[in-house]
Amino acid sequence: MEEKEKKKHNKKQKHQHPNQQTSKPSSDFSFKPSSEVKGLRFGGQFIVKSFTIRRARPLELLKVLSYPATNKNSNNSKAAFPSTTAFLPTNFTILAHQAWHTLTLGLGTKKSKVLLFVFESESMKLAVDRIWPPEIPLGEVNKKLIRGLNGCEMARFKFRKGCITFYVYAVRRVGNLGFSCADDLKMILQSVVALNDFLDHTAMLAMPHQRSINYASPQVAMAH
Repeated sequence: MEEKEKKKHNKKQKHQHPNQQTSKPSSDFSFKPSSEVKGLRFGGQFIVKSFTIRRARPLELLKVLSYPATNKNSNNSKAAFPSTTAFLPTNFTILAHQAWHTLTLGLGTKKSKVLLFVFESESMKLAVDRIWPPEIPLGEVNKKLIRGLNGCEMARFKFRKGCITFYVYAVRRVGNLGFSCADDLKMILQSVVALNDFLDHTAMLAMPHQRSINYASPQVAMAH
């Protein structure tokens, strides 16, 4: 009986919700080879694979995360999350989601995807940015962005926030122990967890001069 209870307890620990993983130390992140880590999921709505995402500018990333911008008067000129690359839905994707939802009488998904890749160093991010396209269809993300990073390991986190699903990937070289940008990863995960649900992602069309997603107040992250 005791052995059965221990096995049940171990299974529960393995299937923790992604939100619970934010409190774990970096050494406990579940890193897997890029060829084995879970990618994006589309269900049965294959048309979504043709929708595109684009690389976000640093300010756009802060706004989506509702993260305070760096103080311009500060002596520290280093940008926030310098080792992070983010991809946001393009204007086409946002409008296509709305049209698809309308044409299918509400059966088509309105949910868009936001991708965040937190690399173990800024130099690694810059090297990958040179080979990654600035814009890519969602259907090619798993093959070109995730599986395409040979010699790397990733830890995947997924969060559903209303009509936006966040995919966060921590990326490091195979064989490296721990995660040198664990603090950035922790702040990003905590920021995503703290976000309110996005009710209407068409507000993202206003990027980069976003009026509905206000990064000055961490508690006001819901698009109207």
